[in-house]
Amino acid sequence: MDGLVIPLDPGPEAPVQTTIWGDVVRAQPYAEQVNMWFSAFLGLPCRLVKFPDQERRNVDTRYAKHGEQTAFSDAYPFLAISEASLADLNSRLEHPLPMNRFRPNIVLAECEAFAEDTWRAFRIGSITFRTAKPCARCRVTTIDQLTGIPGDEPLRTLSQYRSRGSRVIFGQNLLHSGSGRISVGDSVHILDQGNADGN
Repeated sequence: MDGLVIPLDPGPEAPVQTTIWGDVVRAQPYAEQVNMWFSAFLGLPCRLVKFPDQERRNVDTRYAKHGEQTAFSDAYPFLAISEASLADLNSRLEHPLPMNRFRPNIVLAECEAFAEDTWRAFRIGSITFRTAKPCARCRVTTIDQLTGIPGDEPLRTLSQYRSRGSRVIFGQNLLHSGSGRISVGDSVHILDQGNADGN
């Protein structure tokens, strides 16, 4: 495929409705030439949309304490996993998995395996992150990104030592307060420790 440059501003296209789980929100669609590029590459009709700045999608109020918002993410704006947690999992797997199989947007280094489970709050730069709940993992984690072929791992192995009830957990969903920029290599300052689920 030829390269495609996508502007941050989708342009004047009329908003469309889209649904994330049960939440219906408005989205800004990109121009047809952008949609044609993705449709051709993926081999199915699709449309690229942006979450508008003025749109609101609330985080589950059982966990959001201050009306926190998210956008097109599954349920929370941030997910953190430590490199040590992945190393622990990979030591139990026949074929190690890359971090991107779990789609975190914050990867923690230089801590113990599953240390993120014991942090209720931490700060990176001027932004404070609070753990909302452990991340229950779905079948998407079993799909090889390169081939699209699903398997049994990592859920089969994780279920042997990372289960809570019927759910397999790996990583921590986060909420944040403050604004600013975080970058690779930033220090993490632990503000409150204890099991992240409040127990």
